[in-house]
Amino acid sequence: MAQEFDKYGFPEGKRYNSFVGYFKRKYGERLQKIVLDAGFTCPNRDGKVGRGGCTYCDNAAFHPSYSTAGKSLYQQMDEGIEFHKVRYRTTEHYLAYFQSFSNTYAPLERLKVLYEEALSHPQVVGIVIGTRPDCVDEEKLDYLAELANDHVVIVEYGIESCYDATLRRINRGHDFETARRAVEMTAQRGLDVGVHFILGLPGETRQMMLDACARINELPIRSVKFHQLQIVKGTAMEKEYERCPQDFERFSLEEYLDFFTDILERLRPDIHIERFVGEVPPRFVNETPWGLIRNVELLRLLDKRLEERQTWQGRLLQ
Repeated sequence: MAQEFDKYGFPEGKRYNSFVGYFKRKYGERLQKIVLDAGFTCPNRDGKVGRGGCTYCDNAAFHPSYSTAGKSLYQQMDEGIEFHKVRYRTTEHYLAYFQSFSNTYAPLERLKVLYEEALSHPQVVGIVIGTRPDCVDEEKLDYLAELANDHVVIVEYGIESCYDATLRRINRGHDFETARRAVEMTAQRGLDVGVHFILGLPGETRQMMLDACARINELPIRSVKFHQLQIVKGTAMEKEYERCPQDFERFSLEEYLDFFTDILERLRPDIHIERFVGEVPPRFVNETPWGLIRNVELLRLLDKRLEERQTWQGRLLQ
């Protein structure tokens, strides 16, 4: 059985294409991301395409304490490096991760100032840019392709769902076709593309989420992040969940491990799985149904479940 998935060359003996170690394999060393808040907003917040932002979103729940708008990028990077040195003592070089809000949502000249400030840090060798698919254009992508001649450059798109009805319901402000075009434009320039999806958004059944794998497989992407939906306090989605809990697919930990295994079986084996769960600090949510289990233990449980089921990423595509 092992020989059937060994042909894919999954790293570290795993049954799926783990993103851990990707930078070391490609660039010869571990590159740790430093999360930055460069003071951006989003077009579904400032009125360009909507107001209020995505219904599930509270950015404060998704970035570390050293990453705070108002600090210079240099200060955030220095503090981030000190933060990560505790765990990754041998790491020498870092990636500036523009994570908060939509990090291409500004004129190109402003983007150049921010990106080049980050790249000027002596320990930073590249940038990861988290953004929305409706916040890029040919000119911005051409500039990023130029940067990629001398630096690591990864563009990470929040897509969240393959279904337009879901995207409207969560006040996303763009459709899936917009996402597909942005990913293709980015990949055509030789840039690494990552995408992000949320499992359990209102109105989506488990079968719909499984069926979405076919559309993900059609995208020219390097990596994907999946998060289980977490209902963050104070968001519009918290109120929606109180009104219509029956519209939400909720997972116990055991159910999620099995369900994500089902997803892996349907994904192209060359897609790197960067994340399969999300962690939100307990103070931001009303309940923690899985307890305070950490990501490293969840990864171990996923490995165990794949072995128990004698399956692997892409098995159902054979």
